[in-house]
Amino acid sequence: MGVLEQARGKKIFLGSDNDALIKVIVINILITAMLFLVKGIYQISNIDISSYQGQVLQHFLLPASFAGAIRSPWTFLTYMFVHIGIWSLIANMLWLWAFGVIMQTLYGGRRLVPLYIYGGLAGALSFLVAGLALSGGAAASLAGASPSVMAVAVAITVAAPGYRIFPMLAGGIRLWILTLVYVVINVVGSSYSPAMYAAQLGGAAMGFVYMTVLHRGTDIGTWMNRLYDWFFNLFNPDIRSPRKQKDRETVFYDTAGKKPFKRKPNLNQQRVDEILDKINNSGMQSLSQEEKDLLRRASEEDL
Repeated sequence: MGVLEQARGKKIFLGSDNDALIKVIVINILITAMLFLVKGIYQISNIDISSYQGQVLQHFLLPASFAGAIRSPWTFLTYMFVHIGIWSLIANMLWLWAFGVIMQTLYGGRRLVPLYIYGGLAGALSFLVAGLALSGGAAASLAGASPSVMAVAVAITVAAPGYRIFPMLAGGIRLWILTLVYVVINVVGSSYSPAMYAAQLGGAAMGFVYMTVLHRGTDIGTWMNRLYDWFFNLFNPDIRSPRKQKDRETVFYDTAGKKPFKRKPNLNQQRVDEILDKINNSGMQSLSQEEKDLLRRASEEDL
């Protein structure tokens, strides 16, 4: 489906309204950039950098103890969007892009964001538990998207281990190989503390659990999407209460003995774009057979 890849890739780069992956990446970049800017102001003002860490940064990082985390519970969420160094930001966002594109294509952005958050929360809890068990508290605060990215990587690998990337290279590279490379880099190539490794493990475990439960028919991220929709609809004047059905829409007709009308949908760029938006939002599995046929026709006709 060449048209699918080409059109969808264009929407990602432009940052369409339904592109959850782009939104998560942008939030990571903006929050980290804001903190870098504040840090720069402290430096050019000849203020001790420790003041920046104590007055600003610590309010975004997950504290190294349960007591500290309870005093600042918002850090369970903020830490997963904050990076201390530019290279950690770049690396995490590249890996998130690699796995997130596949996750969003197959399952939609409305599954990607809850998975990212659940992975970060599981990583935070594992970090605190491991720090308490190993040394009475972790050696450093927790920051970065690594547990969340690990959750996305493991989840999509559990769902589609045979998915192939870079198909032009001898038929493609299996997804599980990319995940293995990512895990090795995180374990061998990083000098994490034991508690931080535990955070990665917690994210991985959540990815496995999330996808296992989803395949059994339960989406544990539904409430997040409903909360998101409710909140932003409060500020959307275009949202109206559902209109009552017209009488002609509730009338039943006697069609006995008549062959059902078989409609062949028109194929145009607007219709293709609507289907691509649906994939971007809910994944390939949400498409009806008619929509799949339309995409196949669009690919064949090079629309």
